Amino acid sequence: MARAMKNARLSTAPTESASQARQRSPGSPPPPCPYTLPGYPILHMAHVIENKKKLLARVSRIRGQINGIERALEENHDCGEVLLTLAACRGALNALMAEILEGHVRQHVLNEKSTKSQLAAGDELIEVIKRYLK
Repeated sequence: MARAMKNARLSTAPTESASQARQRSPGSPPPPCPYTLPGYPILHMAHVIENKKKLLARVSRIRGQINGIERALEENHDCGEVLLTLAACRGALNALMAEILEGHVRQHVLNEKSTKSQLAAGDELIEVIKRYLK
């Protein structure tokens, strides 16, 4: 599996315009989103849209931490202080990534047709991701 992922190329096709969408025959599936693995269509990112305000607030806090790192370096702060801020920033980025990955797994990998064992496997995957990103 890892080899297949390594050898896979990302699609860089442009997104579908509104006029192209109208020209498609009714019932035909939309084209895959750009920048996804071939054969892996993502129709929408509802999990990101639902939490957009919350996610953007987290990004804003991360940006503040990065600005703090820049100021600390410009002002020749103690390396321990800079490292602590870097670690906090890395933790914030990892937590953001874990949240988006969890939404992705729940929205695009698991669905209402998933069996109990698939749901359990999905929950296990999410926990592994969260532990790895801590």
